[in-house]
Amino acid sequence: MEATTQSPPFTTAGSAGAFPQQSLEAVDIVVLVLYFVCVLAVGLWSMWKTNRSTVDGYFLAGKNMIWWPVGASLFASNVGSGHFIGLAGSGAASGIAVTAYEWNGMFIVLLLAWLFLPIYISSGVTTMPEYLKRRFGGKRIQIYIAVLYLFIYIFTKISVDMYAGAVFIQQALHWDLYVAVVLLLAITALYTVAGGLAAVIYTDALQTVIMLIGALILMVFSFIQVDGWEGLQDKYFDAIPTVRDTNTSCGLPRQDAFHLFRDPVTSDLPWPGVLVGMTVPSIWYWCTDQVIVQRSLSARNMLHAKGGSLFASYMKVLPFFIMVLPGMISRILYPDEVACADPDICTQVCGNALGCSDIAYPMLVMKLLPVGLRGLMMSVMIAALMSSLTSIFNSSSTIFTMDLWRYFRPRASEWELMIVGRVFVLVLVVISVLWIPLVQASQGGQLFIYIQSISSYLQPPIAIVFMAGCFWKRANEKGAFWGLALGMLSGCIRMVLDFVYTAPQCNEEDTRPAVLKYIHYLYYSVILSVFTLIVVVVVSLATEPPDKENITRLTWYTRFDKPVQRALEIKTVDNDRDSSSPDSQQVNRDGSYRGENGHDEGQELSTMEDSHKQDSKVKSAILWICGLERKNERDSQEPPKPELNTCCLDEDPCMKHIVNANLIICMCTAVFLWAYFA
Repeated sequence: MEATTQSPPFTTAGSAGAFPQQSLEAVDIVVLVLYFVCVLAVGLWSMWKTNRSTVDGYFLAGKNMIWWPVGASLFASNVGSGHFIGLAGSGAASGIAVTAYEWNGMFIVLLLAWLFLPIYISSGVTTMPEYLKRRFGGKRIQIYIAVLYLFIYIFTKISVDMYAGAVFIQQALHWDLYVAVVLLLAITALYTVAGGLAAVIYTDALQTVIMLIGALILMVFSFIQVDGWEGLQDKYFDAIPTVRDTNTSCGLPRQDAFHLFRDPVTSDLPWPGVLVGMTVPSIWYWCTDQVIVQRSLSARNMLHAKGGSLFASYMKVLPFFIMVLPGMISRILYPDEVACADPDICTQVCGNALGCSDIAYPMLVMKLLPVGLRGLMMSVMIAALMSSLTSIFNSSSTIFTMDLWRYFRPRASEWELMIVGRVFVLVLVVISVLWIPLVQASQGGQLFIYIQSISSYLQPPIAIVFMAGCFWKRANEKGAFWGLALGMLSGCIRMVLDFVYTAPQCNEEDTRPAVLKYIHYLYYSVILSVFTLIVVVVVSLATEPPDKENITRLTWYTRFDKPVQRALEIKTVDNDRDSSSPDSQQVNRDGSYRGENGHDEGQELSTMEDSHKQDSKVKSAILWICGLERKNERDSQEPPKPELNTCCLDEDPCMKHIVNANLIICMCTAVFLWAYFA
């Protein structure tokens, strides 16, 4: 362990035995350049096409997206470089069981469109903390959830994806890990800061196509090497490293490697935990996570949102074939590196004494693919990294700007909100880079298992509170708050213990506390969910019921109710405040903002027009690139457009039947896959 912490991770010298010391050929470089040209072209086109200078335009892409970009963005946001590195690594280490996370998501993403999204749309919210504020009232839950979401993004999303993508590029090009991180972030932040959600969604659609083409090509090359599915099943159990302790099971493949359902007590992924403990964090991710829900809220209407979820669900079949199985094949082809069982050799190969399974996918790319295709796979990994990072950056800035910044500065102008949202992306980058060393040292070298274990400690309380708010009208603010507080306290205690008492290697005695030794993290997820639910129910029933305004159009049973007068009253109060307060400057829900310093709207537009004339052409160009250009009278007319779509739950009867038929087909496909590989 000391060698790992004292030396730079994944040094060039240390990886010499695993990767050939070669640079990309001219053809590979041409492919990479073409990739960047395509991404920048799509980004610029989306920047030109969409209105990025309003809140809805920047954070919700004008609420005018059709189904296929929404679905492609859902998939690309979910399947980042952490999936390529992590799923392939876990497949190499323990077999196909990790696929359960992907196929569980096939069902849950459909729950989003059919159950949760109608509630979010009818409530007219922009962020998930905003929904909790309207559903339960008060400020503390909104602020608490906003801070917690940013905390989770840094721990389980941004750092992991940056680390995974940088490891691949560093291993392929032999750059320093942190140099690779900085380079990738510079490219990623460029169009995230400038283009907003529309640029993110359109580039995600392009990068999904690139990812699938490259990953499918590598899958074909991999299966050819092992003579197909039968060859994989036969040869995997012989993929044993040359150097290992023969008196232990270190380095031996699991005998249940080709089973999704495993022993409920002794296995790495017990089947009761897979069915129940995995589902609750999955509901948090697919149904309440800002990154995912924000894409669905940008859809033109309910049918397009459902179509996007269906498209993403069908796509979730693929990671098993293009990530997990190639990872297992990598172990067969390179057992001494990928399946290394001796800490000294693992440190020499990849710089991590706990194991090198996470290099399974990069090994295939650098050793198996010919010139040209190697450049394509470099593009695939960069696409995976950038698509997930841009999604998280945009959603994080949305939460910080709309939930935290507006709480502390309720009179902030729209111009200020746009600038704050962009600057916060840069702050997130710095924090996430500092967390990368802890990611590298966690969970025995299996990146994907690190992600899921942390998720099982932090996400169940949030998921339970959202489900209670959406489907139980009696749930109130006190019950939700104390459920969150006590549930998160329990989860954080277990998470800290996991970092303090690391899991022993296969030849070491397990001296961890009983709560770690005997309670699998998936079982702890179940315990945490039940505990949180009990707290929410007991406290809610022991205190006063919620007000009508905290229920109307905010639960499944009240989504079609007529809006309460609260929204009109707020607007009236704000108008009065405008006329009486000289410093008033309020941001409307539709993204427009009213006059400041006591001037009426006409005077302010005139002032803006005069100042606009004084701007230099260079400044105007920079403002356009950043999406911060100030417009004239059109600004007061454009924002109401998305408002028309905000509360529309109507669906065309014919298209509704088609979408529902696809729902049945998709669910039957998922059930078949579970049953066949169980």
